[in-house]
This record gives sequence, structure tokens and C-alpha cells, in this order.
Amino acid sequence: MRSRPQADTAQQFGRFAVVGVSNTVLSLAVYAALAGVSLPAAAAGAAGFSAGAVNGYLLNRRWTFRAPDSRRAKGRYVLVQLAGVLTTSLFASLLATIGYLAAIPLVTAATFVANRRWTFCCGAGAAGGGEAANRDGKAGPGFARPSRSHQLPS
Repeated sequence: MRSRPQADTAQQFGRFAVVGVSNTVLSLAVYAALAGVSLPAAAAGAAGFSAGAVNGYLLNRRWTFRAPDSRRAKGRYVLVQLAGVLTTSLFASLLATIGYLAAIPLVTAATFVANRRWTFCCGAGAAGGGEAANRDGKAGPGFARPSRSHQLPS
């Protein structure tokens, strides 16, 4: 049987994966719609990717990580997504299709960890950085206890 923190992480990762699938479906739908009205492929692709990224930020912030909204979290999310795109592109450029396929699980895991520990962790978006509870319920530096007003029901 898994410990509570491991179970929570597994549930979060499951939600993260569901959000990723929804991002892909939305991105493809936007791309197809725009390409269908003769928008150039590059522009349609950029719009599709952007729609998926916005969807990912909103759903991951609200549902996966239950974190407050902030400019800092948005900026960090963009940086994590940029790192994921660059890493995927690097793998693909070095190893073609095999590299791209290898990058998918690696980048998915890395972006999950980065978003969990940096983008949406511990009230990272809270004004002043804040402090939060550790596993014992005591405050510790670098962590912020999420406000109940920002949490969705389980």
C-alpha cells in the first residue's frame, strides 16, 4: 500500500496526464479549424499550441495542483513549457523520431516535477512568497500553505 504522500503524488500525476491529453485534443482542434480556413500552417500551429498551453495552465493550476493564480506562477509555467519544448526539439534533432519518442515520457515527468515543485508549489504565486507547512504541519522556509479560498473541493 502506498503512503499518503506517494498516493497524492500519483493522483496529481494522473490529473496532470489527463490535462495533457486535453491540451493535445484542444491544440489539434484549433490547428485543424484554422488550417481549414486556409491560415498558414505555422500560424495555425502556433495558435493551437497557445490554446493548449493556456488550457494547461488553467487546469493544472486549478485542478492538478490547486494553486493560487499569480504573475509569478504564469511566468514560471511559461519557462517550464519553454524548457519542455526545447528539450523535445533537441532530442528530435539529435535522434529523429526515436529521440522525439524518448523525449515524451522524460519531458512529461520533468515538467510535472518542475510544475509541482516550482511553478505551483507552496504558494509560489502568493505575494511575498509566504511560508507553508511541512509534513508535520509546521511552517518552514520556501513553502506556503495554500489558502482554503483557492482550493477546489476534492
